[in-house]
Amino acid sequence: MQPEDSPDLTDFLEILQQLVREPSVVGTEDSFFRVLRRELEEVDVTVERHMGVLVARGRDPESIVLSAHIDRHGLLCTGPNEFQYAAFIAANRGDLTGDSVSEQMMASIADRFTGQRVQAHLPYTGTYLGQGSISAGYLCPNRHNLIFEITGLEFLQPGTPVSFLDRLRVTDTHLSAQLDNVLSVALIIHLFRNGFAGTALFTAQEEAGRSWRFALAWLQRESIVTRRLLVLDTSPYPTPEAAGAQDLVLRKKDATAEFDADFTVEIQEHCRALGIPYSYKDTWIEALNANRSKPLSLGRTELGRLVAATAGQINGTTLQIPTTGYHTASETASLASVRSAIRLLENYIR
Repeated sequence: MQPEDSPDLTDFLEILQQLVREPSVVGTEDSFFRVLRRELEEVDVTVERHMGVLVARGRDPESIVLSAHIDRHGLLCTGPNEFQYAAFIAANRGDLTGDSVSEQMMASIADRFTGQRVQAHLPYTGTYLGQGSISAGYLCPNRHNLIFEITGLEFLQPGTPVSFLDRLRVTDTHLSAQLDNVLSVALIIHLFRNGFAGTALFTAQEEAGRSWRFALAWLQRESIVTRRLLVLDTSPYPTPEAAGAQDLVLRKKDATAEFDADFTVEIQEHCRALGIPYSYKDTWIEALNANRSKPLSLGRTELGRLVAATAGQINGTTLQIPTTGYHTASETASLASVRSAIRLLENYIR
């Protein structure tokens, strides 16, 4: 049963539906940045584009800083009818250490994409080039990446991005699409439309482990030191039952660093006051690892890398929506989780 103050999702779903259709393959996010900028310039915020990050600032920009990455997984043409997972091509390996959740899941998702419809587009403009279908996919042990063959796009040249053909699907209880992390982007736009006055960072190349560098460069440019950075994202679970055990996912730490304890408790107390079921992902993973011979990684998040790089001068916490079908075009989240995220984040509208 929904709380009496449960928000209507009509406007939010319209935003999300539009954004889901826009390609934003890792490393080729320019066209999505332009769509995002257009959306934000319709509300009363100051918008600036910097290398790898778009910044939106409201009337009280220092009150809180939100962050969400805009890139989504996709493919990059690397040879004749050869397509690699864009986040893990050789050029992106420098910031990947092998223990991110994406990298650990790589082998298990290779066969998920057979039959998946895809579309190609020009890297900067996003101009549509054509559609095809993934006919084969496998993990190449030599290149440490997923390799795909696509029927219908054999004419593409190396360097061309290919995104999963994606449409938002909504039922009475859930929504699904390639949600990571367009879901968080839509949440922030929705907040700005409803009076959010803080700052939001929209970063590129998170799936390649680089987004924190772009965020840090802008924060240093502005001489900003804060312990109130709230990073929004999705959080993968293996089953609908595991995802449905909570509406929102918090973290005290990741594999890189510990998060700000006071801000984390503040978010926790908002959950309690609003009656929102929540859990801590790091605690859940550590409980699983107690019975595993090969432990799962706590993951390396944008926030953890920022904390480590600044010796804690920049810190905060994370707020995540639990999902299943992670990194596919059928990633699924509950509408209850979305409503809970909006209810909690409305505490920061003023």
